Amino acid sequence: MVLELLLVLALASSCAHTETGKASYYGSRGGRTASGERVNPRALTAAHRTLPFGTIVRVTEVKSGKHVDVRITDRGPYIRGRVIDLTPAGFARLAPLARGVITVRLEVVKEAPPRKPRPKSRRR
Repeated sequence: MVLELLLVLALASSCAHTETGKASYYGSRGGRTASGERVNPRALTAAHRTLPFGTIVRVTEVKSGKHVDVRITDRGPYIRGRVIDLTPAGFARLAPLARGVITVRLEVVKEAPPRKPRPKSRRR
């Protein structure tokens, strides 16, 4: 019984999304994100290739242990080896912007609520 409980707990904790890799920053010019929001360099948001929009992710700088929680609003990064692009505000909470690229660990804190499917357009 105890062994089965430990197995269930181990499987449950391994389901949480974690990732380690390089992080950079983006969005100093504005524009729109893939989710349709305006890019705000002062917001604590980020771009990730696959996590659903609205997911809250804790990004921890490996060397210092500093962390920041950001909301996924965009897609990217599109540079090999990078796992997340932060806004300048998010990156600055972890390291000086002059560093440009840092090693981080990502952990999903809160998954995005399910999105309602868009109604199909009725073009004629």
